[in-house]
Amino acid sequence: MSHIKNLQAAMKEKGTEAILVSSEINQRYLSNFAYTDGFMLILPDEALLLTDFRYIEAAKAVVDQSECQVIMPDTRMLAYVKKLLEDKKITTLTFEESEASYSLYNRLCDTFEGVEVVAGGSAMIEKLRLFKDAEEIKAMTKAQAITDAAFAHILDFINPDRTELEVALELEFFMRAHGSEGTAFETIAVSGSNSSRPHGVPRDVKLEKGFFTMDFGARFDGYCSDMTRTVVIGKADDEMKRLYNTVLEAQTAALTSLHAGMLCRDADKVARDIIDNAGYKGCFGHSLGHGVGLFIHENPRLAGMVPETEILRPGHVVTVEPGIYIEGKYGCRIEDMVVVLENGSIHDFTQSPKELIEL
Repeated sequence: MSHIKNLQAAMKEKGTEAILVSSEINQRYLSNFAYTDGFMLILPDEALLLTDFRYIEAAKAVVDQSECQVIMPDTRMLAYVKKLLEDKKITTLTFEESEASYSLYNRLCDTFEGVEVVAGGSAMIEKLRLFKDAEEIKAMTKAQAITDAAFAHILDFINPDRTELEVALELEFFMRAHGSEGTAFETIAVSGSNSSRPHGVPRDVKLEKGFFTMDFGARFDGYCSDMTRTVVIGKADDEMKRLYNTVLEAQTAALTSLHAGMLCRDADKVARDIIDNAGYKGCFGHSLGHGVGLFIHENPRLAGMVPETEILRPGHVVTVEPGIYIEGKYGCRIEDMVVVLENGSIHDFTQSPKELIEL
């Protein structure tokens, strides 16, 4: 069943009359068409994508018009929606509460006089987006394959005369040159003392000796990949090896433990207990992982503070990324991206090696 039909089924179950979709990501999720200015109107038995002259030809070439009409209104888009709601005697319009600005909310209320504008669209669509189907998994598999290839390439590119910024740009160029639509997020490439910052910014300085953490991902058919690998510039001393192996042990244990039905908070605990018991308590300051899809940070979250109602289920795609960061000194993170399968086990998209690499 298509994403639109899944949403329409949920609407019928809840008695939702109409949903106005304004966010680019949810529009792409529903229609498979990426554009930046327009609306989708989803009714229980009808779907419309509203666009203008800039996108009309491209939209018609991509969107399955057997389930979603592509329309270029000859009036302002919201005026077109208002007339359609009036003709169909729709009294309640649901909007995307997590995506719409306050300004857009006010416009909707002002435009649709006599129609109740209510929240709930984001929750309905995001619930569907939790579970990736075969086509989504295929796209993410391709995105991660590009990311793995970029890592293999960058190992030969890195040398002590490179800067963090040069490495970040080379990763991004390689991924674009090998099929990525763009980066899934801002590339992280941080060395030496800068590696103690989990989301450090690449600097225009030569690589420092010590840990060098690279967190990067490709995007294919809209879907993201996310991977982190930490290598060593120069030689690792005994403490660096101990720290790296602790992170690797924590990640391996967490990956091994994952299964359908597992509490998301328990996955975090598996990795955190290993790191804490190794003497690094307080040095793993972020959660174990997060969902990935069209957006780089989605639900579910593998975190100690999530409710017990958050459980891993088939179709969930999550990262597993423990790390240890010692302020002002260095840090290390290892991250894979996995999907929970129908049989309850997991499949790891990530194929890059994890043994300690010294360059």
